[in-house]
Amino acid sequence: MDSPSPSACVSISTMKVLVALLYLVPAVATAADAPISAAEFERLVTGKTFSYGANGVPYGAEAYYDNHRVQWTYLDGECHDGVWYQAGEQICFRYENIADPQCWLFFENSGRISAFYMGEGADTQLYETERQSEPLQCLGPKIGV
Repeated sequence: MDSPSPSACVSISTMKVLVALLYLVPAVATAADAPISAAEFERLVTGKTFSYGANGVPYGAEAYYDNHRVQWTYLDGECHDGVWYQAGEQICFRYENIADPQCWLFFENSGRISAFYMGEGADTQLYETERQSEPLQCLGPKIGV
């Protein structure tokens, strides 16, 4: 009986690493998936703070409060207050100091949220990396000279 060639063998430890890496890859919505409704979005997010990633790196975090109020940070300690609302299938956000609404399609896959930006240059896709009950840590407005 011939022995398998070394290139045909994959060690058990290599397989374990590959399987573990698959669990780290975020669930991505496909074109066949329907975006979640505003009612479902509200049920999923109200009272929670979500951290989001993009392309394998941290992107930002958002706290969702009652009455569609939100607070966003790019993880720099500065927070932006806003509100969200439904516009067709999209969930749009209006933040203080930002003139144009930021509209997204949100999806849920395997209990995780992903979002696709629908504005100009619509190539941003975010995915949930963490969900918690604690509010954002905001340092407050920048002051000084």
